[in-house]
This record gives sequence, C-alpha cells and structure tokens, in this order.
Amino acid sequence: MTRYSLFYAAACLAMIAGFVQAAEPARPNIVYIMADDLGYGDLSCYGQKHFATPSIDSLAAEGMKFSQHYSGSTVCAPTRCSLMTGYHTGHCFVRGNREHQPIGQEPIPADTLTIAKVCQKAGYKTGMFGKWGLGYPGSVGDPTKQGFDEFFGYNCQRNAHTYYPTWLYHNEKQIKLDGETYSEDLITKHALKFIRDNHDQPFFCYLPVTIPHAAMHVPASYSEPFRKQFPQFENTIGRYAGTEVRNPVAAFAGMCTKMDEGVSRVMSLLKELKIDDNTLVIFTSDNGPHLEGGHKPEFFNSNGPLNGHKRNLTEGGIRAPMLARWPGKIKAGSKSDHISAHWDVFATICELIGADAPKDTDGISFVPELTGGEQKQHEYLYWEFHSQGGKRAVRKGDWKAVQRNVGKNPAGPILLFNLKDDLGEKTNLADKHPKIVAEMREIMEEAHVDSAIFNYRRK
Repeated sequence: MTRYSLFYAAACLAMIAGFVQAAEPARPNIVYIMADDLGYGDLSCYGQKHFATPSIDSLAAEGMKFSQHYSGSTVCAPTRCSLMTGYHTGHCFVRGNREHQPIGQEPIPADTLTIAKVCQKAGYKTGMFGKWGLGYPGSVGDPTKQGFDEFFGYNCQRNAHTYYPTWLYHNEKQIKLDGETYSEDLITKHALKFIRDNHDQPFFCYLPVTIPHAAMHVPASYSEPFRKQFPQFENTIGRYAGTEVRNPVAAFAGMCTKMDEGVSRVMSLLKELKIDDNTLVIFTSDNGPHLEGGHKPEFFNSNGPLNGHKRNLTEGGIRAPMLARWPGKIKAGSKSDHISAHWDVFATICELIGADAPKDTDGISFVPELTGGEQKQHEYLYWEFHSQGGKRAVRKGDWKAVQRNVGKNPAGPILLFNLKDDLGEKTNLADKHPKIVAEMREIMEEAHVDSAIFNYRRK
C-alpha cells in the first residue's frame, strides 16, 4: 500500500469516526414513577416538615421541579387512562372508578393506543409494576394486551386496598401469596429485575406504586420511629377495607419513608448499571391526598397552600408534584412554572423516542421545557368527574373555573378563581367576571364528548 493509500485510508477512518461521534445520542430509557394519593405537600422538597423524602428530593436537586403540574383526574382509574392515552377526561374512555366483579375495573378497549404500545413499536422493552385499574385479568384491557411486555402487581384497584394481599398478578397469572409479605417490596423487586434484565436496550418502566393509598399499612420498622414522634395519635385507630391500624399518622409517615427508599433503590441501580445519564426519571402522583384510613392530611399539610382533596376538582384534588431528572439534558436544580398535565406525558414520550404522537391528542410535549427549548402552552386544561353528582373544571391562564352538581343542573352556577392572587381558591369572582364565566362554560361544553358508560348522572 502506498503512502498516499495509507493517508487516504486514515482520512476515511477519521471521517467515519467523526460521523459516529456526531450521530444522534441513544434514545433515553424512561422510568415513570407515580405515587398513589400523594398530596402536593407530601414531599419535603415541596414543603413537608413531619418526615423527609431525601431520595425523591434528590430528583429535584439534580433535575427539574414543577409547580403547576396536574393529574389526569381526581381518582385512580381515570388518571391512569388519561396518562396512558394522552386524553383528558372529557375525551378518554375511562372517566371514573367503574368496578367489575369479582375483580377488576372497566377495561379500556382493545384498540386503545397506549404509551406502552407506542414504545413497543419503537423497539422499547416495556414493563409495568404496581397498580393498573384499566381492565380485569384476561380482559382486552389487561396490561399485557395494552403494550406491556411484563406486568407485576395489582390488576384490580380494590385488591390494592391492602399491602398484605393473598395474591398479585404476574402478567396474566395469579400469584398466590401468604398475606404477610409487604406488596411494595415484591413490586420493587420485579421492577429492579426488569431494569437489570433490559439495561442494554431502551426500556420504558412504568411504576405506579400504591403508597400512600389507604389502608395505612407499612412494616413496623418504618412506623415505629414515627409512633414515638407522634404519640398524640397513639390511641387513634385507622379503619379501611376491613383493616385496623393503630396510629395511622405514624403509619403514613412510615409509608412515605418506605416509598422514598424504593426510589433510592431504583436510582442506585441505574447508576450501578451505568445507564443513569441516559435515563429520564419522572416522579409524580395520581391525584390529591385522601381522607381514608385515619390519614390526617391537615396535620401533614398534605395540600400545601391548596384547597381540597381527592375527589375534588379544586387545586388540592388535582395539582400534583412532578420532578424530572435526566443528567446532562435537564439543568440541575431548575424549577418550572409550566402548566402541564398527565395527558402531556404521551406526547412527551413520543418526542423522546422518535415516534409520532396521535394528531388528536389533548397533550403537548414538555420536552422543550425539560431541555431549555421554546415550550408551547396549553390553551386550557379540562377535567370532569363522574361521581358525587358530577363535577367539571377548567384552567385557562390564571383563571380556574369549577362547576359542581352537573348531573342535576348542567346550566348551574360556576365558581371562578384567580389562581395568581388566590391559590387557595377562597374567593369566588364569578359575579365580577361574567364574560370569563361564559367563556369557561363554553370550554366545558366544547371539551366534553358524551360517553355511553360514564355520565354525570351515575352516582
């Protein structure tokens, strides 16, 4: 080979190496963790004082903390449907907790396009570990038929009312348990195995944990320190779904400590496997804090500055914490006031994995917000809730409208609040702004598509 040939070959190799170096980075792994009934103020990075959540707080310190993120609904199943499909509750199929016997909830249709199906088609391995609630075992809504390669946990939400179940599901097989094993430990174990087994390829790991939903169950080693810290509640008994728990206040703090430990285990594994830098981790909650099982959200200030709880469409029922961490892509310690919701996650994941989001989605990708780009804004956010007489709400800019008893009186009064000046929604400004009320009513009608199964008159 001549000197010229050697030079030419070396130049070609250098050029190829340059192309490789300039190639697009690998698509990120995605770990999406969703707590159950965790309030806006239930993390120490959002102001919690009675217990600490250091591992979850580190997501904020090393990533982005959102102050105006919203859940898909104010109860479990419709939130999960909104998240999985990218539609708000005026459009998505499941709009309430509609139960099936002996186990399970109303299944989403077989042809539903879910996040998991899109990830599968894009070459991602998909795993779901925790609580499903979108179809009973064997139905067309079963997670294994909705895009998940692996599922472990509670298919049925009612079964998730205990943390010491006698059975869980692994894919479509019912796994018998002794009733003495804490379910969260098993769910985390399977999630970690999924990550370890699939760390050499892109994966989507959906972790809808059941903590801190009632009942107030946690191993004694987690609640005991808080029983000493909160002795004033020692004679309080929390009752829920046939269980009794002494000092449920201590149990709640212990549950959140346990939840934080689970997040720590996930983050430690990502670092151990050296995939930490190419993994986006998001942590959020499915709705506001509950009032069951002896939980005392007022003691913990679970709502922070917000008004209302689970099953309300005031801010306390639907505004959720959200933290996002992706080293090198999301600026550490950053904060966002971007107004977003669970139905944005679908479009966001589509952009991250290079897939096309459905044209009719209600969501807007918040990838630009995460990475410092120019973020598109929502015209409005919309919710409807098909229990307690029917409720609906709209957020448009700083204005928030809430209507109750829609089933009995669809043309009934609308409450209007300015969240910029009145985050606690204490002052109804409807009489002073009739034009805005009329606009909000028009949006409520426009955003609603009738459902044969879910309607406001259903109790």
